[in-house]
Amino acid sequence: MRLAVIGAGHIGSTIGRAWSAAGHDVAYGVPSPETHADLAEGGASVVAVSDAVKDAEAVLLAVPGAAVPDVLAATAATLDGRVVIDATNNVAGPGPLNAGAAVAQAAPGAAYYRAFNTLGWENFATPTFPGGERADLFYAGPDGASRAILETLVGDVGLHPVWVGGSEHVETVDGVARLWFALVMGRRMSRHTALRLLSD
Repeated sequence: MRLAVIGAGHIGSTIGRAWSAAGHDVAYGVPSPETHADLAEGGASVVAVSDAVKDAEAVLLAVPGAAVPDVLAATAATLDGRVVIDATNNVAGPGPLNAGAAVAQAAPGAAYYRAFNTLGWENFATPTFPGGERADLFYAGPDGASRAILETLVGDVGLHPVWVGGSEHVETVDGVARLWFALVMGRRMSRHTALRLLSD
């Protein structure tokens, strides 16, 4: 798949490298491509944000929450009809953690998923634990063909996808993020801490 990763921080670069290793065509979208030549490893391209999105089948938003409005302003015309994966966490600003409302306003035809926001990047770099156990990744978004794309991309990072439900469960997924923050930031547990769903 042709994938756009918007952002060059730990989250975006770690997921992007995993997708490149899985054989996807990854384009990183960043404000200053010349400063991120290291991301071109494995055949990925590093381009302006709008150029990364224009040919992508799926777009990962992996920028700080405060940067989301600028990203959407640069990409709104090309996001409709694409899978948009929101990995942002607006921890410093008012309002929800997620960018769901902003994406819906900018690109109402996009297939919006809330995913990759509930764990630290260390779990994307090393998704397995002693004994070979894989971390679960909880996500929310619409059912259908776009959901199959999302689950493929989660699996290609090495995580086990767990669908919480449709868009009405975005805040539920954000609750999982808050639990991770409480354990890691509050309890000072290792950042390589993840969650698993057990069920009969």
